[in-house]
Amino acid sequence: MNTATKYSVSDAATLYKKSRATLYKDIKNGVLSRDHDGFIDFSELLRVYGEPFGVKQVKRIDTSPIQNQNTSEYTNKTVVELKNQIDFLKKQLEKAEDREAKANARIDTLLTLIEMKPPKANMTTFTDQELPQSNTAPAQPEPGTVDTKNEGLTTLVEKENKRIAVPEHVEPEPPKRGFLSRFFLPNG
Repeated sequence: MNTATKYSVSDAATLYKKSRATLYKDIKNGVLSRDHDGFIDFSELLRVYGEPFGVKQVKRIDTSPIQNQNTSEYTNKTVVELKNQIDFLKKQLEKAEDREAKANARIDTLLTLIEMKPPKANMTTFTDQELPQSNTAPAQPEPGTVDTKNEGLTTLVEKENKRIAVPEHVEPEPPKRGFLSRFFLPNG
């Protein structure tokens, strides 16, 4: 059977003697799928609709033990078929590797963009008060000793004080009023 590997919707409709609307409906309902380039793979058409009508049916080789498999004609046909299958699989593998490389490149691009996002807007901080600072530095462990309290793990102490955002003035929220009280009670 000599078939192309990908078909447009129009070509697939012609091959299977179906309307394009039927194919589009099956694509929309998820029965049939298209590749990213808009073409439909022949294996997908086979899965959904079976063998096409306009293509000659290939006579299948009977592999029963009665048939003599030692003839040179049988061996040559088998070798040719196997070579064709190997070539087809190599092409499919190359396409899959290409898709994977493109997907990895896209992932790398997206990760780079995520890392480059702008920092969040700084909140105003209350800087009138300063936190009391002690004159003694935190004790550093001596080299060669293990801190049993922290199981040998040490962390660096931040050198600058953390600032806490404090609003300058907060007005109390007025009590909520019902719908009718907005019209019949004085504003206040």
